[in-house]
Amino acid sequence: MPDTLISRRKSEHLRVVAEQDVTHSGSTLLEDVRLFHEALPELDYDELRLSTPFFGRTLRLPFMITSMTGGAEYADRLNHGLARVAERTGIAFAVGSQRVMLNHPELAAQFVVREQIPTGVLLGNIGAVQLIETPVDTVAGLANAIDADGICVHLNPAQELVQLAGDRTFRGLIDGISRLHERMDGRVLVKETGGGLSPQALERLRAIGVKVVDVAGAGGTSWTKVESHREANRQLQRSGRVFAEWGVPTAFSVYAAREVLGRDATVVASGGIRSGLDAARAIALGADIAGFAHPVLLSFLDGGEDSAVQFIETLAHELKMAMLLTGTADVSALKRAPRVIEGRLRRLIDAHPWHVEKDRG
Repeated sequence: MPDTLISRRKSEHLRVVAEQDVTHSGSTLLEDVRLFHEALPELDYDELRLSTPFFGRTLRLPFMITSMTGGAEYADRLNHGLARVAERTGIAFAVGSQRVMLNHPELAAQFVVREQIPTGVLLGNIGAVQLIETPVDTVAGLANAIDADGICVHLNPAQELVQLAGDRTFRGLIDGISRLHERMDGRVLVKETGGGLSPQALERLRAIGVKVVDVAGAGGTSWTKVESHREANRQLQRSGRVFAEWGVPTAFSVYAAREVLGRDATVVASGGIRSGLDAARAIALGADIAGFAHPVLLSFLDGGEDSAVQFIETLAHELKMAMLLTGTADVSALKRAPRVIEGRLRRLIDAHPWHVEKDRG
């Protein structure tokens, strides 16, 4: 796709996400995770510990601003501003897609934000499809060019299929991810973009050694719905609406990621995480970090950096409330907090073969 079209598409994405209802009408299923109230927590709110290791650094809060957009007129302000927000709050930040840099390295300034986040975790970003056609050293160079701690590889087949100029070939993605993972000594985070990661996809990632994932499940922004607002082709408009609710719910993806990848993996829960209580439920279910994009973007567009910082501080307060009210002093303890899984989430877990086989064993 010509670079001018890529930039125009990214700008349109930002406009649609800011102005239209593009969220899944379905649930993340996090409400099916019930945490037990502890009336005698024996804890001091100000002494609760939220720090979390990530990509060789330590986050002050177990949060991440996940990738949004790149190559658009607004990307420069967005990437630099949100990087400062991440530094001020002690959370991780991933830039938008660096695809445009493959042909136009002079646009690196849009993504070079290390000065804005000197002590925090900064991640680059590229689409998995680009790994098929681009030398692995070139892709690794995208992370090096912005002094990133690692790189996100995003998966978005559903979104591509409702774009007139979208990709249609997805064969070879696993091999491409494997080569990049080896080249970057494991400093790769594989993420979906609203469709979630199924147990089958997670098994494929585990087989090539991937240990860091962002499930980006259904329940948050629907990128097929975004494309239905943007795409002029009527057939693709319809297809975008038909598949608007497509995907694996965030809660099930988080549970599956922990089951499949094991205790030593790092799991980011994103896709419809809208509160600190959502983050607490996701962590109790198996996540290490909660990721946010849409709500942070709206806060930033509404009131700039201070507004986005205030939103993240509110999330932190809500997470600390959940920790105190479950008697958990730190994030590790929250992962072990007593919880009950109910409803549709319970049925999905019980119906999956790996759960049944484990019970038989």
